[in-house]
Amino acid sequence: MNGHRLASWLGSVCVALACASAWADVQISIMGPDGELIEEYFVVVGSRAEARSATDSIVPVDAVTGDALTYHAGSDMTNLVRSLVPAFHVSTNPSRDAAALQRPINLRGLAPDHTLVLVNKKRRHRGAVIQWISNGSSDGAQGPDISSIPSIAIDRVEVLRDGAAAQYGSDAIAGVLNFVLKESSGGSLDLKYGVHTEDTAEDTMTLAANYGFDVGASGFLNLSAEYAESAATDRSVQHPSAAAVAAAGVANVANPAKPWGEPDVRDSVKLFANFGADVGDAAQIYAFGNHASREVVTPFFYRPPQGRTGVYVGGGNLLIGGGADCKAKYGWEAIAKNVPMVRDMLADDPDCFSFHEILPAGFTPMFGGQVADASAVAGWRGDLANGLSYDFSASWGRNAVDFFLHDTVNASHGPNTQRDFDIGEYGQTETSFNAAISYPANVGLASPLNIAAGLERREEEFEVTTGEPNSWNTGPYAADGFSARSNGFGGFNPASSGAWARANVAAYVDMEVDATERWRVSGALRWEDFDDFGAVSNFKLATMLRFTDSFAMRGSYGTGFRAPTPGQQNANNLATVVDSATGEFREQGTIASTNPVALALGGRALDAETSGNYTMGFVYQSPGRFALTVDWFRITVEDRIALSSTTDVTAELRDTLLAAGVSEAADFNNVRYFANDFDTETQGFDAVLTYGFGSRNGDTSLLFGYNRATTSVEAFDQASTASRRRALEEGVPESRISVSAVHARSRWDLIARYNYFGEWYDSDDNHVHSGYGLLDVAAQVALTDNMSLAVGADNILDTYPDMAVRSPSSGRLYPRYSPSGYAGRVAYLRLGILF
Repeated sequence: MNGHRLASWLGSVCVALACASAWADVQISIMGPDGELIEEYFVVVGSRAEARSATDSIVPVDAVTGDALTYHAGSDMTNLVRSLVPAFHVSTNPSRDAAALQRPINLRGLAPDHTLVLVNKKRRHRGAVIQWISNGSSDGAQGPDISSIPSIAIDRVEVLRDGAAAQYGSDAIAGVLNFVLKESSGGSLDLKYGVHTEDTAEDTMTLAANYGFDVGASGFLNLSAEYAESAATDRSVQHPSAAAVAAAGVANVANPAKPWGEPDVRDSVKLFANFGADVGDAAQIYAFGNHASREVVTPFFYRPPQGRTGVYVGGGNLLIGGGADCKAKYGWEAIAKNVPMVRDMLADDPDCFSFHEILPAGFTPMFGGQVADASAVAGWRGDLANGLSYDFSASWGRNAVDFFLHDTVNASHGPNTQRDFDIGEYGQTETSFNAAISYPANVGLASPLNIAAGLERREEEFEVTTGEPNSWNTGPYAADGFSARSNGFGGFNPASSGAWARANVAAYVDMEVDATERWRVSGALRWEDFDDFGAVSNFKLATMLRFTDSFAMRGSYGTGFRAPTPGQQNANNLATVVDSATGEFREQGTIASTNPVALALGGRALDAETSGNYTMGFVYQSPGRFALTVDWFRITVEDRIALSSTTDVTAELRDTLLAAGVSEAADFNNVRYFANDFDTETQGFDAVLTYGFGSRNGDTSLLFGYNRATTSVEAFDQASTASRRRALEEGVPESRISVSAVHARSRWDLIARYNYFGEWYDSDDNHVHSGYGLLDVAAQVALTDNMSLAVGADNILDTYPDMAVRSPSSGRLYPRYSPSGYAGRVAYLRLGILF
């Protein structure tokens, strides 16, 4: 899209950001000037008893309104939740292979697959991407893909900040995200367009619509659709190797040769439907599902003609194709000859070949994928005359990424290489069947004892589909030292392709009761049996004691587990990485933990992680306008699943890997595998404060949110570098602060929001960077009763993180894993229409 269409006047906007009167960050309750309740959200996650307000919940829960998610420059759900929930983290991952296509999320500093995602309280399938390269805690994780969820479909997001594996099953060690879909009637339309003020060609566009209507006498159908695009950003300087090539007289050297920034997101389509209808007086059928697709493209590292191993050079010499005679004829050292001379001499020799002939300026592969996501849930629930409630449901979900690599080579095919490759596909498919009952038993206490129980069967399958042959095969020029496979990300060959499935069954019982008018207790017990590594049992206890109508204390303790995914157990990978100490490129291979080579290096079949989760806190809510919650937590995870340290690949080890069927090993510099490698302890606290007041000039609400989480790593089974340990302990900022102010008067809404991200360790820089904060401001006016116009800017002060330490050698200006990115100011307009 052309950012200049609005740049002429958007650039003059100095205060803005779209908002609505329903703006709510981490929502508790908002009180008016006379103590009346203006707004309060009842949450259903964290308890199987009746829904309660967030301040009356026995465990810490945040509630974020769907309207709050809408009023930002972009539409990626990961960014929207990050800006509103201090305990939630997601980093930018430029050039990090598949991690740039599905960015990993972290709740309370733990791994992406330690957070369970629900939609309408039903488990959502995980994403297909395994985070082969990330910053610390996300390494090797296979977490959810929440970017496929459109914000306009959401009534609210509930963030349970407490371990809940005993309640909801595997993955709920750090907590739970529950996306509650809209059921409302009527329609809304949101049109949003934004530009980065540093470069107005870097624009974003979102068109979203929601419409709900009655079905029959008692049913509803709510439909949502979103179309979005987001242009790539570039915050880089020219790569020094590319500058040297241009200085030598080579034409057409790209500038920048290696862009650093947000990926290019094209044709993002997100659809959601939510349906419910009464059947008789006490039963309901329901169904919901989604379909989403998007194309994401990100540039890889620049391949300079002076020294890219396996393409231009090998063993310190130029790679010359054509046999021994050509090698003898042109046996130069790589650094001793300039690129134009090599190109011109070989161009006149039809029998000998070098990539300097066809790619004298070097090249930058463009990596990407077509991401597809779909799900369907259907069920029947109701109440019997004796008070027993039941819920039977079935669900199916699939997430897949069809990878491609453009503007690269399979060097082993020499001058006959193609430039664009279909690498193959990752797919994750899950099905589940659930039966749940709940009964309020009168036991003579202050409330009935709510007894909930259920059964579940779940199956998941991870599939690797073979790429096109030239993305993984070996051509005739391999005999001259040219590397095989598509350069940068080798295609999935038949030996590494396949489908791996696992099934599990689970049973649980969950009880909750008000023992007295001021004391509530709950407990849950869950048994789960996996067909590949056996059964586990977990429990949880929680309590809340209300000392006064305003003040209460709450706490919980529970055990948890996370089963390794079939993808973590079976997938192989080859990726290009940069050594943090030397800055040199290395080809890093990952193999399954049960591969004979991994077993010889100390690997073994993966087992489940186990965890213990402690929370303790208090809630204070005045009769008027003030509310405060503070919760301390401690989470221990034993036998944590992660990628092992790397082992340098010797010639002997390479031959062993090739004999074991790992054909990618021909290019390995080092190798690693998944392992139950270490234990961690994460502890900290969350604080949320809200205050609302009114005057004749309008109503104002204030919110302060703080999260602090520190992680320590213990009991490494394998030798690990200090850098890797620091990435696990410090890769996510220990502190997050979110402050917002909302003022509503007549037809105007004004908002200011500040998010601060504490210091973090960037493993790519091998450096601790200072924290930084972003200020968002907004103004919206109601043009009519059904139409509003907002103008705004995220990061109004155009704040950037510290400069990257290794910027001279990579062309990168800012740290790769900056916790809120480094895109700068984004100004935008939003038109909202109700119908």
